[in-house]
Amino acid sequence: MESNNKFRAIDFFCGGGGMTCGLRQAGIDVIAGVDFDADAKETYEHNNPQSVFIQADIKRLRSNFFERKYAIKPYDDNLILVGCSPCQYYSIINTDKEKSMKSKDLLKNFARFVEYYRPGFILVENVPGIMTNKNSILPYFLNKLKGLGYENIIYKVVDMSKYGVPQSRKRFSLIASRISGLNLKMPTEDSTISILKDFLGTANGFPKIPAGNKDLSDFNHTTAGLSDINLKRISRTKHDGGSRLDWANDMELQLPCFIGKDDSFKDTFGRMWWDKPAPTITTKFYSISNGRFGHPEEDRAISLREGATLQTFPKNYVFKTNSIAATAKLIGNAVPCEYARRLGISIISSNI
Repeated sequence: MESNNKFRAIDFFCGGGGMTCGLRQAGIDVIAGVDFDADAKETYEHNNPQSVFIQADIKRLRSNFFERKYAIKPYDDNLILVGCSPCQYYSIINTDKEKSMKSKDLLKNFARFVEYYRPGFILVENVPGIMTNKNSILPYFLNKLKGLGYENIIYKVVDMSKYGVPQSRKRFSLIASRISGLNLKMPTEDSTISILKDFLGTANGFPKIPAGNKDLSDFNHTTAGLSDINLKRISRTKHDGGSRLDWANDMELQLPCFIGKDDSFKDTFGRMWWDKPAPTITTKFYSISNGRFGHPEEDRAISLREGATLQTFPKNYVFKTNSIAATAKLIGNAVPCEYARRLGISIISSNI
């Protein structure tokens, strides 16, 4: 979609560009994306050629950087600052506490730029845990916004399967504005949820492939390989929603760590359902041992392109990376493009 030449955005913690892509689809001019991850640069710039990737640690980036470099002036009513900071600290699947501590206060660093530029709009997306964790930075951030004149603040936890994204992906969303008289609203829920069969399968352009398939084209219908024992496990897992319980009584296939724990980690080694949303696409979606990431009927985990499609990246979005893991990281960490587009539309329509 062509830019409406009115709203502009800077996308902090942009990663591979999911939020930027969606905002551009809504007609918003994304000036720049900021991220510390050098692996994201080529992917971001290739797919978003009108946006500049700034590789920087937000903690060390000067507040006036965008004013000096891109002539961004404070108090621009049509400027959107986006802060979808990494969320390991607040995630229920967090495993590395020490590493995750680095993500705990990133919103405080983002608030420094909000204070300097006082943009018309603020947009934040994060995990639901940011609302419930007793050590959350959210109360500080909300008080900071109010102190800076952002009286119009709306936020809620949404299930993205109700917003055109075929995942049971629950996320905290916030839109704030300092402009009075706006009709600020979250995107409207769909009347039906989005489900897998409307996005994946041969009818949607995904030919059948085996585990370990290497697709060297930009489509990247690539899958991780499976060991012989895991091939046996996935072949014994019932199509369309089967689980590891299908072979729990087979001593050759059962894993010792799961003996007597049928009610724990039930999604591990499971298959997705055609008629349901996918589970949350994580950075490990290419591995059947890391969740319910098995294809509904083929004996493999979902491919990189299938994961990207479930994150609603366009099928011509090219991931410029050197490994399955690096690609999956960019995909799993992204804000789904379709939800980002709807957030952008909500901001554009707030003063109509």
